[in-house]
Amino acid sequence: MKLLAIETATDSCSVALWHNGEVREHFEAAARRQTERVLPMVEALLAEAGWKLGELDAIGFGHGPGAFTGVRVAVSVAQGLGFAADLPVIGISTLAAAAHTAAGKYGDGDWLIAFDARMSELYLAGYRCHQGVLEVLLQDCLAAPTQLPSLPAGEWRGAGSGELYLSALRAAWPMLGDWQAELLPRASSVAALAAQQRAQGAGVVAEQARPVYLRDRVIQGAIR
Repeated sequence: MKLLAIETATDSCSVALWHNGEVREHFEAAARRQTERVLPMVEALLAEAGWKLGELDAIGFGHGPGAFTGVRVAVSVAQGLGFAADLPVIGISTLAAAAHTAAGKYGDGDWLIAFDARMSELYLAGYRCHQGVLEVLLQDCLAAPTQLPSLPAGEWRGAGSGELYLSALRAAWPMLGDWQAELLPRASSVAALAAQQRAQGAGVVAEQARPVYLRDRVIQGAIR
């Protein structure tokens, strides 16, 4: 299986190629520069691997939640490339990709992912990670630090820019342990998760690629 993956929903821009478990990745800290960087990175990575777009089996993309513009970049690029090469596309939760990245770097276990969503809110999700496979323990959601959802008992670690509200998170969930504030989701994790889904038959035509924002009022404001 050959996959291209794109992740631009946070303060980074990354693309990856997956070939039967082997991954090549280009990753840059590129806050607000994803629009200009992502396509050159895709082209460079394909050239490095000696692949043509039409050789791929699918395209995975981080569908959010995250920064509005960053999420739109990943969706738009996946749509454009998928349409051009007649490839299925697979949307992957940016929070799930962050959990996969955290487990790969710091070890398996229960990972709480929290990103600053602005407007005094957080994007939250909880995953049990084991050997690259994720089990959802807390569905992706948008929450205020003063109104946090319940979290299953366990030995939790956390990651993401939600460290801004770490005192509130620890007050709600005393079992929360170490926090990795600088961790960002990577396209290599989007690729691994998309490959798992593709093996089970997942994928839609490019025109059906959709972002996941979790905040309707931001979308409405952007439309106005």
